[in-house]
Amino acid sequence: HVQLVESGGGSVQAGGSLRLSCVSSGGPYAGHCMGWFRQAPGKEREGVAGIESDGSTSYADSVKGRFTVSQDSAKNILYLQMNSLKPEDTAMYYCAADPFLCGYQHIQRAAYWGQGTQVTVS
Repeated sequence: HVQLVESGGGSVQAGGSLRLSCVSSGGPYAGHCMGWFRQAPGKEREGVAGIESDGSTSYADSVKGRFTVSQDSAKNILYLQMNSLKPEDTAMYYCAADPFLCGYQHIQRAAYWGQGTQVTVS
């Protein structure tokens, strides 16, 4: 039973930075495909960033160059460093994991995700 717990969200002014963390536990696998998706009120889920077990990463065009996804495999922690935040980045951010669905464009359909952490940019 995979559990994902996010933290690090908050309120920040435009241009600021936040780092989200996600601790994973309980799964028989480290999560071959992991990443982050977000959902704003009234909008569909949007894949933000993906990372595979070999370290390869992918990003949505809207965050490329501003967000960085990384992982500490030894500690089972996934990170999302968010810089130069914009008001349109405001959303609930979810950490997700899936054995097969890799890449930012698929991570929002992952089998496992956490409870989310709110990011508000004003």
